[in-house]
Amino acid sequence: MSKKVLIVEDEIFVALEIEHIVEDAGYTVSAIAADRQAALDAARDCDIALVDLNLRDGPTGPGIGLELASQYGVRVIYVTANPAQIGAASEVALGVITKPFRARSIAETLHLAATDRPELEATDIAGFTPFPSLNGSWMRLESRG
Repeated sequence: MSKKVLIVEDEIFVALEIEHIVEDAGYTVSAIAADRQAALDAARDCDIALVDLNLRDGPTGPGIGLELASQYGVRVIYVTANPAQIGAASEVALGVITKPFRARSIAETLHLAATDRPELEATDIAGFTPFPSLNGSWMRLESRG
């Protein structure tokens, strides 16, 4: 079963580029959300979220990431040009892909997020910085089937 990916990005051309990358990598895009409400509305239908920090409703990305992970069990990966803005929200995220990004960075990071052993290769992805989870290892992505 293909993992479903939520793209939280308010720049439509960036969101469409990410959508193309996600689909080419073999994943399904469950939704594209440009703000907090749209992201939370789509949360139940996704396994992984690619979240920008500054959205249509302001710098809400870190809070969205916290909610997606803690309330819905979504694996969160931030995609931003401003990683220093993530702050405490890094505690629930798998890591950050720095903009400008490479398609390969997103595809490989999605693969890691969809597996049970991502820590084995996380540091090998150019443009991706993994965050340690609360217990020192990545959260396990449970099947929602």
